Formats: sequence, structure tokens, C-alpha cells
Amino acid sequence: MNTNGERSSSAKNVLGEPLQKCGIDPMTGFFRDGCCETGPMDTGRHVVCAQVTAEFLEYTKAQGNDLSTPMLLYGFPGLKPGNRWCLCASRWREAMEAGVAPPVVLAATHRAALKSVSLDDLKQYAAE
Repeated sequence: MNTNGERSSSAKNVLGEPLQKCGIDPMTGFFRDGCCETGPMDTGRHVVCAQVTAEFLEYTKAQGNDLSTPMLLYGFPGLKPGNRWCLCASRWREAMEAGVAPPVVLAATHRAALKSVSLDDLKQYAAE
């Protein structure tokens, strides 16, 4: 991370620019470094930086992925509306299709998301 908040790696966001940090409170990302970076071990492709909403948290809990309940054993405080979190691209797409997609931070969404979601859809839900 440099002084502009840009990743020092070559990771790019959906806009073709350096990938920005998504969130550190709580710490997000598959690698728990605050970025929606991905790699071979990230089979869920946690690459969409979303600002979660109450509606989305209820939806994903009903789908079997409870992101709002703390899991202190894993150091997970539970998400609250307004938190930024790296979501699986496929889960975000499902939420979009269900009409409950949370806003997306395009600068912090990894370009790998484009394998599952179109840039137009992401832009439609842009948080900026």
C-alpha cells in the first residue's frame, strides 16, 4: 500500500486502475489484508467490495451465509450495515438478481469480478 492508498502489487480493479483497499474495520479480504485480492486458494472469488446493507445481510443469512453474527473464535466481529466487505462475486450477482445487492466500491473491486458480473451491473450499483 502506498501513500495514495493504492496496492503495491499489480492487482487491478474493474476500472483497470490499481486496486484500492476495501476495508479494515472490520478487516476484510480473503487474505484479511483489507483488499479484495484473490488467488488460487480463493475458490469463492471474494472480489466485490460492497458496502453491506441490512437487507443484504438478511438475504445472505437466509441463503446460509450469516455475515451479521459474530464468530469470535475466528476473530470475526459480525458485519453491520455500512461496513465494507469483500463478497464472493457469485453471491453479489445472486443478490442483484434478487433485488437486494449492496452498493459496490468500484475502485476496490478486483477485475476478477468481471468473470461473474458485468461492469454495467457493477456501475449501476456503484457506491461512489
